[in-house]
Amino acid sequence: MKLILSTHNVTLTQAIEDHVIGRIEKLEHFDKRAIDARVTLEHDHTKVSTKQFSCSIRLSMRGPDLYAEDTESDLYAAIDRVTKKIQTQIRTRHSKVKADKHKVAAKLKKTKQEAEE
Repeated sequence: MKLILSTHNVTLTQAIEDHVIGRIEKLEHFDKRAIDARVTLEHDHTKVSTKQFSCSIRLSMRGPDLYAEDTESDLYAAIDRVTKKIQTQIRTRHSKVKADKHKVAAKLKKTKQEAEE
């Protein structure tokens, strides 16, 4: 998966980059069909110490893209919460796909049983 990392008023250190890459690799484990991830890290100087760091992730994949954002007082906490939100969206999408497959299989089984009777 391709990673596009952009910052606004944040100095991108190796530690921050490694943290983001580690989290994106975990997302890739959940859904291997993702094309790319766009991560934006921002620091808002106008807010007084509470929730001044924001992180947003757009995960491009087949179908609608997944998007989540969060603001926290700590940049690492914002990154962690956003990846948790994206994981939830991936799980929800996966569950819906599986449920649809089960519905189709159940209908086919029912029609087959009715045809045999």
